[in-house]
Amino acid sequence: MTQPLTTPDTTEAAAGAIVRGAEAAGTGPAVVTAAVAHGPDGTPLSVAHGPAARPTGVLARFEDWVLRTPQAPAVIDGDRTWTYRDLDTTAARVTTALRDRVGPGDLVGVCLDRSAALVVTAVALARLGAVYLPLGPRPGERRTEAVTEDLDVACLVGDPGVLPARHRAGDLTALPLPTEGSNAPTAPVAAFAAPADGARRAPEDALYAVLTSGSTGRPKAVAVAGPALSVALDWYRAETGLAPGDRQSLLIGVAFDPHLLELWAGLTSGAALVPAPDDVRWDSHVLTDWWRDAAVTVSVAATPMVEPLLDRPWPQDLRLRHLVVGGDRMRRRPGPDVTATVHNAYGPAEATVVTTTYAMRGTDAQAGSATPPPIGTPLPGVTVVVTGEDGRPVARGRDGELRIGGHCLALGYLDPELTARRFAAPPQDPPLPGVDRLYRTGDRVRMTADGSLEFLGRLDDQVKISGVRIEPAEVEAAFERDPAVRSAVVTVLRDESGHARLVAHVRPAAGTRPATGDLLAAVRAWLPEQAVPTAVRIVESYPLDANGKVDRAALAAGTSASGGSAPPSGDAGATPAERLVLTTVRDLLARPGTSLGDNFTDAGGTSVVAARLLAAVERETGVRLRAPELLRSPDLRAFAALLDERRTARPAGA
Repeated sequence: MTQPLTTPDTTEAAAGAIVRGAEAAGTGPAVVTAAVAHGPDGTPLSVAHGPAARPTGVLARFEDWVLRTPQAPAVIDGDRTWTYRDLDTTAARVTTALRDRVGPGDLVGVCLDRSAALVVTAVALARLGAVYLPLGPRPGERRTEAVTEDLDVACLVGDPGVLPARHRAGDLTALPLPTEGSNAPTAPVAAFAAPADGARRAPEDALYAVLTSGSTGRPKAVAVAGPALSVALDWYRAETGLAPGDRQSLLIGVAFDPHLLELWAGLTSGAALVPAPDDVRWDSHVLTDWWRDAAVTVSVAATPMVEPLLDRPWPQDLRLRHLVVGGDRMRRRPGPDVTATVHNAYGPAEATVVTTTYAMRGTDAQAGSATPPPIGTPLPGVTVVVTGEDGRPVARGRDGELRIGGHCLALGYLDPELTARRFAAPPQDPPLPGVDRLYRTGDRVRMTADGSLEFLGRLDDQVKISGVRIEPAEVEAAFERDPAVRSAVVTVLRDESGHARLVAHVRPAAGTRPATGDLLAAVRAWLPEQAVPTAVRIVESYPLDANGKVDRAALAAGTSASGGSAPPSGDAGATPAERLVLTTVRDLLARPGTSLGDNFTDAGGTSVVAARLLAAVERETGVRLRAPELLRSPDLRAFAALLDERRTARPAGA
């Protein structure tokens, strides 16, 4: 029997919770004393409850600030500022433009970047009761086509050039969105096209839906209601003190659901949102410069973006008070020089962005430790349970699968059968009053004696790349769409610091000899940037295990040992800069076959790899190059020549 999409239960406290202090989240962190559940033998069980929470409105809080502080800055983008009244007025015009064709429960695919236009769109869709579906500013055309075939998307919003051909040729309605700012669209439209037969709708009470990686080769969508997001926002405001006069970053990639936390956190607190220029995400030096120049006081960032910052002295002239970090395992603690409180946050999209956190300060006794911090304790309204294979809670100190319940839960997937598989009834013993569903995360964790969670890894093949959940099966399916590919197997390699990268092992179809560059170019149309492998190996066959299945461990070991291919000849005459760039890129991409004539992005370079390359170049030479200089270089030889030029221009001893 399939489980329908239902609104998360709003019953107040979980079993045994005695709340002292604020009853409603958002008025200050509540002090909680919870009776620990015990097994029949008296052993404490791995069950923990956050403080009580009361879901509130999201849009209503923004509109309250429009009335209270209409002239306060709501979005600051360089020299351009939009007030709360500006956003309100512009969103009203967008609502009018869409009202006759977009209504409650209608999915709207948003193909915009971090900008005032994005913020206005989010407000306008919330007023219409439509469901905000962020696809990012440059969604692959094939991926977008697959989404609009599976889901009943009323329209796509963005510049026509980024939309699929079917929508470009459809009915286009010009939208009065802001077209100023570093990431602004030039001529935004709402593009309407007829939905495919059988396409799935979203529930009418959803505020937004986000795509997560799907093992079938097509992304799956999860729908979230406003009350679930409101609980996370209430915690965020209470924890960070975000308020009028603050500047909240708008930094996270738009296809990644934490951007909804930062966007609505700013709008519901009376603070100003500051959209980040695109090159900020490529270069950790640029990130800290931007925090300083934009006077950002509270920020959300992906773990791979922040970790390089913790490996060097922390800038002492930042106004940044709080930094919420998540999306991947954090491998070290901030040092004693870090002036911001760093929150190690954990939460799947199915549990509304963030469900557990652990706060770290430079004054902590363990500051600077190279040991991974825990992912912490549950937010208000959240219950976490660590279970064994039988679905029952395990004793504290034992490993198991993390399951999550409470106000934070999404409505479910737009596929009811998938919802029924992943959102299950809670165990009867011990009882969990107020929790009617638990989401199975597939993450392996351990709960310590004090109720804090330690993240240990995945129970399946899913992996996180640059903070984005990736199903290798989805990447394999993208390769196998090419008629020149008979089959593909994707493995995960990790470097010494634990950073993951994907390698595709491709068996060509009979009579074909596909070029690896062509294969990578083709899958970019189907996959988000983080899911594009850094290397492709052409293989004649796959190693098999004792059960006759592909031995992925052996494939990965072979790639690690051989690097995937032999280094190209002709490196002997390379300059020192060329050798440095080649050696670093080959190591970062696990592609010894990379040559000076290769383009960085075509070779598999991503924003995170670019940041590591730039950091390595500066560490070895003292020359600081910027991400745009790397991206504008036609090939690695040109980038190395630029490095040589800068080194020559530096005075001796500089």
